[in-house]
Amino acid sequence: MSALKKYGILPWIIVAIILGLVCGQFFPTGLSRVFYTYNDIFSQFLNFAVPLIIVGLVIPAIGDLGRGAGKWLGLTAAIAYASTIFSGVLTYIVCAWLFPSLLNPGTFSDVKASEESLAAASGYFTIEIAAPFEVMTALVLSFVIGIGLSIMPRGVLRRGFLEFREIITALISRVVIPLLPLHIFGIFLNLTQSGEAAQVISTLLTVVVVLLILEVVILGTQFGVAGAVAKVNPVKALWNMKDAYLTALGTSSSAATIPVTLRQTLKNGVRHPIANFVIPLCATIHLAGSTSKITAFAMAIAFTQNIGLTTGQWIGFIFMLGVVMVAAPGVPGGGIMAAVGILQSMLGFSEQQVALMIATYIALDSFGTATNVTGDGAIALVVDRILGKKLDERDSRKAPSEDYVPFDPDAYIEKIKEG
Repeated sequence: MSALKKYGILPWIIVAIILGLVCGQFFPTGLSRVFYTYNDIFSQFLNFAVPLIIVGLVIPAIGDLGRGAGKWLGLTAAIAYASTIFSGVLTYIVCAWLFPSLLNPGTFSDVKASEESLAAASGYFTIEIAAPFEVMTALVLSFVIGIGLSIMPRGVLRRGFLEFREIITALISRVVIPLLPLHIFGIFLNLTQSGEAAQVISTLLTVVVVLLILEVVILGTQFGVAGAVAKVNPVKALWNMKDAYLTALGTSSSAATIPVTLRQTLKNGVRHPIANFVIPLCATIHLAGSTSKITAFAMAIAFTQNIGLTTGQWIGFIFMLGVVMVAAPGVPGGGIMAAVGILQSMLGFSEQQVALMIATYIALDSFGTATNVTGDGAIALVVDRILGKKLDERDSRKAPSEDYVPFDPDAYIEKIKEG
């Protein structure tokens, strides 16, 4: 656990994939079945945990969104959700256009068969762990209770769900995430022994290239719109956010990048009360880069495994994904863990397909996070343009203090770091 905290989940996922590719060349069937047993039990446990994850994360997220700073909160949340949906829809359009020429239908056709053979060859035993309720039931229940909590006075029920969220976050960060590398090892061990590993890796690398270009386009569009609304140079504003982007690449955490994102947003001329409100909030609710990643890889898996999904199904998935991303916990892999439920319920993904999604998501986690936090700066520019004048009018009615000191962004950031 200490090594996981020190180095993060990504190195362990990479090691698991490499070891799976290597060990699949020579592991005997008897030894492989040990890992197939583990995979089967882990999948059963994950199916059990997914509805609880949805309830534990979505209810407090919706409950908190419905309260707070009134117009500021509503405007910021609406812009963040629109940005997230835009990135998902843009990704769908581009991937639907490019994938038929870049990917071969049926490339992963044997992956599902491999999963069936894994179940048949499987382990030495299995444990049936029934989910407490269906994923869609969990989503509807979360919406009903979450909306109810948002309009009710704060009380015992809300505190109970906040504590339940802490339990679920601990479950993800201390149980599911640490056990994932071994699960990924078993998946790639099976893919190697079934002869599918090379095709899977080459296909996913193609998707990575498309995705990285897409995220440049998403950021360009976000700052193009922000520049037009706020009447600033979008190129300069985007360039000012480069420190936040690079910091997020290194930390893979929106929360850890907040001080740098805030400083660079202030340098773009956003008023500090607005920046101080928008940036921490968007670090939680604005996940345009993560939505693009999940959509692109989900489409690649669906296309290469001949999973027939209509445009309406994809659009519905993207809109629901935008809601689920709001509830993503701030732990490595939290976004994809929050999305597992709708990948299974709305797209019909199997455990092995979900495992591929998890592996690829975590491998590119830092790029998605960097896109998320950089886009937060664009949202702050828009909110500042819309609400800034009213804020100035409010402040102008206040009597100036004799010991007034001009605001210093760097000193403000240092104060945040010191707590």
